Amino acid sequence: MLKQERNNLEIYDDFADNWWSDDIRWVRTLKNLVPGRLAWFDQFIDWNHKNVLDLGCAGGFMAEALDDRGACVVGIDPAKKAIRAARSHAQTDGRAIRYDEGVGEDLPYEENAFDAVVCVDVLEHVVDLAQVLSEVERVLKPGGIFLFDTINRNVLSRFGTITIAENVLRLLPKGTHDPNLFIKPKELRLAFESAALEPGTITGLGPRGINSRGDLKFGPLPLTSLIYMGYARKPNLQ
Repeated sequence: MLKQERNNLEIYDDFADNWWSDDIRWVRTLKNLVPGRLAWFDQFIDWNHKNVLDLGCAGGFMAEALDDRGACVVGIDPAKKAIRAARSHAQTDGRAIRYDEGVGEDLPYEENAFDAVVCVDVLEHVVDLAQVLSEVERVLKPGGIFLFDTINRNVLSRFGTITIAENVLRLLPKGTHDPNLFIKPKELRLAFESAALEPGTITGLGPRGINSRGDLKFGPLPLTSLIYMGYARKPNLQ
């Protein structure tokens, strides 16, 4: 029997043609996470007229939500078909969002290009976390903010994301995550400091109800043992 592939990022291209259709439950779950994330992120930044990078944008759910808030948005992702879907949907809606193909370890942008970098459902998938954060620091303006969520590494998070979300409830395709890549908050804090970013507070992210379609709604929670959100800042120049 073949071993289940983990950290399978091909799923974002495999389902790109139906990204905005609302026909696929796990894709709707990703879309439903956006308001819960922004319910917490919004307190740290006024998005209007800010240059924002959506790092790991997939098909564009977060990028379009940021565009709705008045941000000047650039999205980047290695999934070519997902980027194509994001571009197509933005063009259909008349949105001036720029989408690029690329990876967080090698961002194709100038230094000090962005007021904010948003990175959700990404850090637990990257090849080189330290290099990604180094690139984030490079492209952020002094005083800029990095807003993220990721998955904690412990027995509970493994049970919740693999056993429940992937295998039982099918909220995610099997193989989406590799629990060995999950990141403890203390580890991430040290990685921020090594990248010359100043860590801020964190909070949990999780289910906060069910919508009319029977899908989960999400929002901030005090429990950080499963999914947690946080921010870090690039220091201002002295």
